Amino acid sequence: MGIQNVDRTLPSNQMVFELRRDAEKFRKFQNDMEASMEDFGLTSAEREAWRNMDIAGLGALGVHPYFLPQVSRLFKGGGYNHNDSDAARLYAEKMGILKEGS
Repeated sequence: MGIQNVDRTLPSNQMVFELRRDAEKFRKFQNDMEASMEDFGLTSAEREAWRNMDIAGLGALGVHPYFLPQVSRLFKGGGYNHNDSDAARLYAEKMGILKEGS
């Protein structure tokens, strides 16, 4: 799950890139993730990974490693990033670094 595994054509990469930069698209994602995934043309495997917040699964599908922590911020916010933030904990849990619920 490194840079060599990135699929530059994977719609999730474009979705993360745009959601982080476009407040209107991000609001739509927050209010209707299914519609956002449809807008970006995500595959069924990508959609399932997003629904389950499966960050490792997204990495295996070809999401850029830089974007993987950004996925957790899309769900948990990124205002006060630190090792114990909700976003950091979600990332660690989903990547198997931290046991869920710890």
